[in-house]
Amino acid sequence: MTMKEVFFVTFPFFALVLAGFWATYRSILPLTAITGMNAYVLYFALPCLLFRFGASTPIASLLDPITMVIYILVGAIMVGLSVKLALQQKNNWADASLGALVAAFPNSGFMGVPLLVALFGAAAAGPVIQTIMIDMILTSSVCIALSQLGNTQHQSLQNSLMKAIQGVFSNPMPWSIGAGMLVSASRVWIPEANQQMALEQLQPLAKTIGLLADSASPVALFTIGAVLARAQLQQNQIKQEIQFGHAVTSTHSAWSVAIPVALLKLFLHPALLLIGLFIAKQMGFVISDFNATVLVCVAALPSASNVSLLAERFGADNGRIARIIMLSTAIAFISFSALVAFYK
Repeated sequence: MTMKEVFFVTFPFFALVLAGFWATYRSILPLTAITGMNAYVLYFALPCLLFRFGASTPIASLLDPITMVIYILVGAIMVGLSVKLALQQKNNWADASLGALVAAFPNSGFMGVPLLVALFGAAAAGPVIQTIMIDMILTSSVCIALSQLGNTQHQSLQNSLMKAIQGVFSNPMPWSIGAGMLVSASRVWIPEANQQMALEQLQPLAKTIGLLADSASPVALFTIGAVLARAQLQQNQIKQEIQFGHAVTSTHSAWSVAIPVALLKLFLHPALLLIGLFIAKQMGFVISDFNATVLVCVAALPSASNVSLLAERFGADNGRIARIIMLSTAIAFISFSALVAFYK
């Protein structure tokens, strides 16, 4: 597949992000509507999409222990390097930890599933869903817990971690993935005749889920752009207030501070994963070339847009996080497409 052919596939996805950004920045989409769009994607459309892919994917593809361990180890390295770099630059724990999360957490839910399925086929959903589970349950929880280390209320790491885990399990996405995995596993222990009967009885529900799932990709991508535009508008407002002496600016919101983290996300993350997969193969572990390709492409995706919301919630510099996400999304249009063209 040539670079031009890859662009034909990836362009609509990034164009929808740009459309959401433009519509919000030009006030065509009200800022108050973004919360509702986020809720629709998070609680309805995306869970149905993940459930559908999980239910139609063999359970072995959803639970590959070797690739899961490699992805976790690489994520731990990314978090450790990012936190160390941020602390050396005199960032506090909240900024360092949420910056590490944005460096290690690809936009696999809102963008990765539909984009990689479009590029590699439905079989790509299994490895992508694996990474979503790891990043939502493990990576996010650890980074959120670390972000509270500098809390003046002296909240223990254990308490912070427990609150982070509670937040993860209040998110419908892990539950939808789990439900899809149960349906996939049921093919092993439920007779085929009973499965067919159940499918016929649940056909209206399946069509409803299908309609919601089909809407997930365009609405999610449009919402990514809207969220990034909102963050940019908020930063513009802060700058205007600073000019009139009404606010104090953050020292960590410059674009030059965001560039290194965005580059770590787009280039170091996939490179480390590629090295980890290569070492595992040399050690004799069986990893399919297809799964390895999909995992490296997942790592090359831009940063997850929902980290911006977490930064607001846990007191990190949201301007810095938003700039990292914006930069990684813009650069990924070229870098991600080039990586896919190389593999294809």
